[in-house]
Amino acid sequence: MKYPVSSSLRHKGKALDLDATRELITLMGINGEPMGTLSWDFVIDQILAYRKPLASRETRNEPRVTLTFRVKYTTPEGRQFESRAGGIGGGGLFIESLSPLPAGTKLALEFSLPEQPPEWLPAKGLVAWVCPKADQYTFSPGMGVRFTEINPDIRTRVLELVKSLQTVEQSV
Repeated sequence: MKYPVSSSLRHKGKALDLDATRELITLMGINGEPMGTLSWDFVIDQILAYRKPLASRETRNEPRVTLTFRVKYTTPEGRQFESRAGGIGGGGLFIESLSPLPAGTKLALEFSLPEQPPEWLPAKGLVAWVCPKADQYTFSPGMGVRFTEINPDIRTRVLELVKSLQTVEQSV
């Protein structure tokens, strides 16, 4: 079901397309072209995050940093891809892709952190949101992947790396 955006000055003429079967929301451009898709899960999480008082919004449950590293991923149909990730946190990572997969796609992941480039770390994830082209919020097109399964030791390594990089960023 499509809902036109009419009262927002910045986005007038665009539309929101709600897909209740797949639980996805797609932003459609003025000419009807899809501009990005989010899962309802992600939209709900964002709404709930902004419901919190300002003080608790400043503290993330899952810290993240911008970081470039290699990632391999496989779809349930067996299609395999290798790409570059542009950020990571305890809850997931951002995969750069000119052809991002649809929100809701399950992925088997392997990623290589900069401190041990030859070591591939496994995880499973779900495409939570998609950015089909670079915009003012992201530097490259791609998809945000939420971890659904990750070994606690690997998650700890990710969190330690994020914490060490945040410490470096704060001291600069």
